[in-house]
Amino acid sequence: MDGWIRRFHRAPDAPVRLLCFPHAGGAAGAQHALSAAVAGPLEPLVVQYPGRHDRFAEPFAERIDQVVDAVVDALPADPAGRPLALFGHSMGALAAFETARALQARGRAPAALFVSGHNGPSLPVTTDWAGVPTDAELLAEMRLLAGTDDSLLADPMLLEVALPALRADYAMLSAYSYRPGPPLRCPVVALTGDADPRVPAQAVRAWRQETEGPFTAHVLTGGHFYLDGHLPYLARVFASVFARA
Repeated sequence: MDGWIRRFHRAPDAPVRLLCFPHAGGAAGAQHALSAAVAGPLEPLVVQYPGRHDRFAEPFAERIDQVVDAVVDALPADPAGRPLALFGHSMGALAAFETARALQARGRAPAALFVSGHNGPSLPVTTDWAGVPTDAELLAEMRLLAGTDDSLLADPMLLEVALPALRADYAMLSAYSYRPGPPLRCPVVALTGDADPRVPAQAVRAWRQETEGPFTAHVLTGGHFYLDGHLPYLARVFASVFARA
């Protein structure tokens, strides 16, 4: 596979491929469990952002548009011509949304867009800092979102690796500017946790305005990283969209 795309679980007989975008600071491995959960009904592909894991030596992306253009160019051809759906969590939801727009503009409209843990893109991204966050502000955000074990947050060697990627991704979010454009034509499914401190349910429902196709919203128990506790449910939600189609 190209440097941008990982395939952890092969499912050549699946009728649909699912391209997954990780959260801010995350690498492709963060969605390994999700990939395993959906493999079979879907063939999952996962984006690997530069500047982490096997792409550690590469410079971080500075704008979400860079990620979108690179991913669209890197998407492997599918000999069977299967439709492609997109999924993104947190920052990955914005990247998936802009990728869906780019694909539609190029005549390759996605089969569905699944967005998780992020406000509708027309709403502002909220943080507790202005400008470039300090290490202390990033650590406070990681504790607030509860996506990292406290023991890891106390390990200076791990933080030396993790904080630059997180800072770069928050810089991308800060640089993001929503541009009104033609609505998507595919179904959009938006999901969030009911205890997410950054993403209230009403903000997730703002995704409705981004498509002229069907829209559904799911509010599940949990915080910002509710996903791991609901993987079987997510797999059923994803599959049900294509069963209805």
